[in-house]
Amino acid sequence: MADFEREIDVDNLWLNILQETEHEAQNSPLLSAFLQRNIIDHSSLEAGLCYVLAEKLADDEKDISQWQSYLYGIISLPEVTIKAEALADLLCQLRSNASIKDHYSPLLFFGGYQALQCYRFAHYCWHNDQRAMASFIQGKCVSLFGVDIHPGAKIGSGIFLDHSVAVVIGETAVVEDDVTIFQSVTLGGTGKGSGDRHPKVRRGAFIGSGTVVYGNIEIGANAKVAGGTVVVKNVAANSTVLGPIAKPK
Repeated sequence: MADFEREIDVDNLWLNILQETEHEAQNSPLLSAFLQRNIIDHSSLEAGLCYVLAEKLADDEKDISQWQSYLYGIISLPEVTIKAEALADLLCQLRSNASIKDHYSPLLFFGGYQALQCYRFAHYCWHNDQRAMASFIQGKCVSLFGVDIHPGAKIGSGIFLDHSVAVVIGETAVVEDDVTIFQSVTLGGTGKGSGDRHPKVRRGAFIGSGTVVYGNIEIGANAKVAGGTVVVKNVAANSTVLGPIAKPK
């Protein structure tokens, strides 16, 4: 995503998050209860994540605990990879986003990170006979974050949704690992037909703000699509395209 890269102690990441939030709770009394609930009360990243999302998804405060238990039950399943994916998504921001000065901001405050993790739970539900739940979580993401990711889409790990507002990703879209997507990006269909009809974004690609990509086409590995571009044809790996209708740079 950028030339900047920050070194992160992965083995002690949660400990560092706890220490930072405890310090912040002492310095910011108005935030102390919020930080206690969302971070300090929890023993691991996955437990904290489930609580953070539970507070967002619950329609009533009394339902937060039930939502947390539900999400934690999913993330704890041995066949589920959400824990590893959520960690990879967090690390990609901490390592590459020079504006982040701590270890907890994406988890607590970044709508793109939270929306992406909500999608991961919705995706599990979509493929495990819980489609009403998947659609409920998708709808919540739209109202909470302005991000609309269909739970049927396939999204890898180490994803950075920067600013994230107005990101739309369709049902048959594929986004591979280590992709960066800025705000107001659409990975959409052409409005015709059914079946496999959405874009495939390959590993390491970058898609700038305001870009729209239409149809079952491919953005190649490590390709860069400049902001405001309309993409209707395949983009070659390692290339850069820009303009109202994408043209090679």
